[in-house]
Amino acid sequence: MIADLAIQGAQMALVLLLAPLLTGFVRKVKARLTRRRGASVLQPYRDLLRLLRKDVVMAENASWLFGAVPYLVFASTWVAAALVPTFGTNLMFSWSADLIAIVALLGSGRFFLALAGMDVGTSFGGIGSSREAMIATLAEPAMLMIVFTLALVAGSTQLSTVADHMLHSDVGLRVSLGLALIALVMVAIAENGRIPIDNPATHLELTMVHEAMVLEYSGRHLALIEAAASLKLLLYLSLIACVFTPWGMTRPGETVVPLLIGAGAFVGKLAIGGFLLALFETAIAKMRVFRVPDFLGAALMLGLLGTLLLFVSQRW
Repeated sequence: MIADLAIQGAQMALVLLLAPLLTGFVRKVKARLTRRRGASVLQPYRDLLRLLRKDVVMAENASWLFGAVPYLVFASTWVAAALVPTFGTNLMFSWSADLIAIVALLGSGRFFLALAGMDVGTSFGGIGSSREAMIATLAEPAMLMIVFTLALVAGSTQLSTVADHMLHSDVGLRVSLGLALIALVMVAIAENGRIPIDNPATHLELTMVHEAMVLEYSGRHLALIEAAASLKLLLYLSLIACVFTPWGMTRPGETVVPLLIGAGAFVGKLAIGGFLLALFETAIAKMRVFRVPDFLGAALMLGLLGTLLLFVSQRW
């Protein structure tokens, strides 16, 4: 019991510690690909510590919700990221690591952040909240289609069961899983506000989505929101690694050495995913906001097509 609790706590601490490092690594690779030196990969840690030391400045007309949202967003995102299996399956809280529950946790964080963007009444906050709602109306159905595809393959929406099925059964190469993977990558790009959907490095009125909602935050509130954004990026990369590349993950009852090997494999997967993300963002241009529904509509159709292919193939 104590050992299981310690392993589960180690996973929760691991995702929290690696999230800023992943963000710094992606920024560093993008800088190198564009022939710039770039900041250190440890710069996100310094930024978070600097923000935590600063006082919070709030607008006079801000309600209690504005101050509570950063804690709600950070808590929901951290719980969702900690539920995704990283170095091992069937951990202590794996019974609650359901894909639908993770989608619900992310949706609740998005909902409260959109409310906070409109709470103060600034034009930027309203623009960001409306764009976030537009993205959510297409991203969440696409994510649910991906969940249904995986559920038809593994027979469950529980992530440990899905990872065990992908790792130890003869799944083989399936067109439906390839479509689900492409759709999941597209949803991850949109949900994290990455290029071509949004550029997290700019604060331009015509392009920003996530940054527009958090312009009024400062101090520790902004630190929590930035940490939640890093956790969300790590969550989606962990989800892709857990479902589609579960190699190196251990089962319950293993000794310390296999767990360390699994943790090392997880860090390696994050490094590969971060490098591919930086390479993709460097090679593609930012699209117009009005093209975003087409992008996410394609992800929805890919997820739906993967579900239909599996359903038809299993019926026949």
